[in-house]
Amino acid sequence: MAKTRMCPCGLPAAYDDCCGRLHRGEAKAATAEQLMRSRYSAFAVGDSRYLLETWHPATRPVSVDLNRRTVWEGLEIVRTVDGTAFNQAGTVEFRARYRGGELHEVSRFARVGGAWVYVDGDS
Repeated sequence: MAKTRMCPCGLPAAYDDCCGRLHRGEAKAATAEQLMRSRYSAFAVGDSRYLLETWHPATRPVSVDLNRRTVWEGLEIVRTVDGTAFNQAGTVEFRARYRGGELHEVSRFARVGGAWVYVDGDS
């Protein structure tokens, strides 16, 4: 029997059933926090296509070069403000641990065409 890979986002679910379905385009993030978690997972699994697709058109870079040597070890959501189905914007403060360090950021999200996208963040 194959071992089920847990989702890097930290929720107690298999990757294929959690962020994997967003990465494959089978579902869209329902909240800013869910998008944040799925973007963290995209960094962890090396999915630059998904990162670009979920970036706000006004702030999206031309490309995303992922460092394949970075080993992401965990995500902690510190707080969320708005970012629900009833909002057009939201923020998510998080700490993302990687081997040798930590990224602490307050990220801003907005809805574009009904879908949540990453706008920018302050580290």
